Amino acid sequence: MQPQLQPGTSAVKQEADWKVWWQLTRPHTLTASFAPVLLGTALALEENGGIHWGLFAAMLVASLLIQAATNMFNEYYDFKRGLDTEKSVGIGGAIVRHGIKPNTVLSLAFGLYGISVLLGVYICMSSSWWVAAVGVVSLAAGYLYTGGPLPIAYTPFGELVAGFFMGILIILISFYIQTGTVTTTSVLVSMPSFLLVGAILLANNIRDHDGDKEFGRKTLAILLGRNGAIKLLSGMFIISYLWIIGLIITGIVSPWAAIVGLSIPKAIKAAKGFIGKSTPMELMPAMKATAQTNTIFGFLLSIGIFIAVL
Repeated sequence: MQPQLQPGTSAVKQEADWKVWWQLTRPHTLTASFAPVLLGTALALEENGGIHWGLFAAMLVASLLIQAATNMFNEYYDFKRGLDTEKSVGIGGAIVRHGIKPNTVLSLAFGLYGISVLLGVYICMSSSWWVAAVGVVSLAAGYLYTGGPLPIAYTPFGELVAGFFMGILIILISFYIQTGTVTTTSVLVSMPSFLLVGAILLANNIRDHDGDKEFGRKTLAILLGRNGAIKLLSGMFIISYLWIIGLIITGIVSPWAAIVGLSIPKAIKAAKGFIGKSTPMELMPAMKATAQTNTIFGFLLSIGIFIAVL
């Protein structure tokens, strides 16, 4: 499949290979789906003593597809509203930089939604049809994040919505389809994921602070100011680690969960990377480190739970 050029777009802008389409999914954000699914499944193993691998695979792929589709909706609507230009920093901008037709991006996003729905049917048939209701709400949230008359991404609630749907909810659904229940432990263990997924969005909004402000967006980073947003980001990291310590002290999780401490250097790098910098290009490494913190933290926590079970 080759990128379709918009009328009047220079062929120089076209990259006729898979990289354009891969970048369109914004792969650095996909870990926000992978880590919660793995963690929810690890908790289910602890609860059940076993895992339904088919449900794990279906949940993982469906979550990744929904995240990729959400990124494509973001690509489409940012272009339509004039936020994306050839000078925009980041791996977004497939429409303005690579000449992919806007309708192609939108159609592909809905296509990924369609595949995720089919996977959702399998999940419901193997667990509970109540999952379908939650899935519909999740799909709507993914679309309304940048679509609709009042996009969530343009408000101070982007981090809250992303953290809930891509953090807490994915963990709890992954746990529920394996166990048929939701426990207090599963909710408590999901809280750091809520914070760290939200941190990814906050990092993105810190990077885009000036451009978003110019276009009239009211993100949390704009309301708090750049320095205030950086302090909040650092606080989200700190609370995430302290939360795990609290869960260990109270006996809710095994001491093996302390392995998440290995991700602290990445969190420090992310927080420090925003200090004293203001241009989007300068802030890209810090934004990347924030996403990596979420991935490493979630992966290590899952490993700690797996080790405790074994």
